[in-house]
Amino acid sequence: MKTLIVHAHPEPTSLNGSLTSLAVSTLEGAGHEVRVSDLHAMNWKAVVGAEDYGPHASTPLDVVRDSGRAFDAGTLTADVLAEQEKLLWADTVIFQFPLWWYAMPAILKGWFDRVFTYRFAYGVGEHNATQYGERFGEGTLAGRRALLSVTTGGPEAHYAARGINGPIDDLLFPIQHGILYYPGLEVLPPFVVFGADRMPREDYPDVAKAWEQRLRTLATTEPIPFRRQNFGDYEIPSLALKEGLEPLGRSGFGLHVRSA
Repeated sequence: MKTLIVHAHPEPTSLNGSLTSLAVSTLEGAGHEVRVSDLHAMNWKAVVGAEDYGPHASTPLDVVRDSGRAFDAGTLTADVLAEQEKLLWADTVIFQFPLWWYAMPAILKGWFDRVFTYRFAYGVGEHNATQYGERFGEGTLAGRRALLSVTTGGPEAHYAARGINGPIDDLLFPIQHGILYYPGLEVLPPFVVFGADRMPREDYPDVAKAWEQRLRTLATTEPIPFRRQNFGDYEIPSLALKEGLEPLGRSGFGLHVRSA
């Protein structure tokens, strides 16, 4: 198995840093190939700009079309091309980050903004009467798996169904469904370490053991059963879920996850 780890924490000795190091040693120890994109160590540029598209940058800047033209011509900047190559190389992609202000850190969002270009991660496939492009279960990254490994400051109760922060699955839905599943990645249930800010050092061995277990079962863990866009569950072109398919008592984000 080939695994890419995208790491987004500024402190190498942080809990996130330890989890990334443990992932590398565990996977390599099991005979897998591992690459790491440590965004802070790479001094990753997080802001999209005309310089990303070279001669294909228009005036005024059109991020969608300009990024697509640069992708088709192979003239995206070297750092972006390298990350796209890593994604195509990988069987599995792990994203290691802390949940800050209910979202991923800015540097990781900037990685997605720059790497998931038009014609690479979106804007692929035909648009016609029965299909609205290749996305949500299809696309460039189909056949690969993704896993979020996330730390939170608050305890698990804050992220439960009645918790003040909202259910963790809802907070992660825009990332898991809207960013990862969109270009075809199958998304595994997340690995979440709650209460990281106040976790005593003596609790780390239990966290490490749980993380090692998840890593060893990457190939056999069932992905979240998100509904595929072009396989009959949605009306085309409205992309509204067809009447009668909503699971009993489920609404909101939960509509887009198939029942077991």
